[in-house]
Amino acid sequence: MYKKIAFLIALAGAVLPAAAQSQFNSCSAAFLNQKMVVDEYSPSGKCVLTASATGELTVCTAELSPENSIPKERIGFKIAIRDKNTGTLTMFSGDTFRKIEVQKVLAQCKPGDHIVLITTERDFALPHNEILVQ
Repeated sequence: MYKKIAFLIALAGAVLPAAAQSQFNSCSAAFLNQKMVVDEYSPSGKCVLTASATGELTVCTAELSPENSIPKERIGFKIAIRDKNTGTLTMFSGDTFRKIEVQKVLAQCKPGDHIVLITTERDFALPHNEILVQ
């Protein structure tokens, strides 16, 4: 019996790190009209949209290079709005989106709020997931 328990512990020790490594293995970014929202895909990158922005908001896997940021596959995402004054997060909708007209989201925002994009799958890293509304 002790051998079985030792085997199961060893198996769990081998399987769990492998499962953890498969999370967040694809880079993704927010795009507005096929243009990446973040100004620089780095830890210091900033995401800002004006309240009058228009077009299609998507979250896509991305082909990134110093010259280009090309959206590839659209991925599912949810949207929340972080209130400027209280920091409270409110779900924009219960729906999962692959694209949305950004004006629909901005209609529920005021300057200083943040649009928060939430991926629905653990495969996709989305480090720049908050967009400041100016």
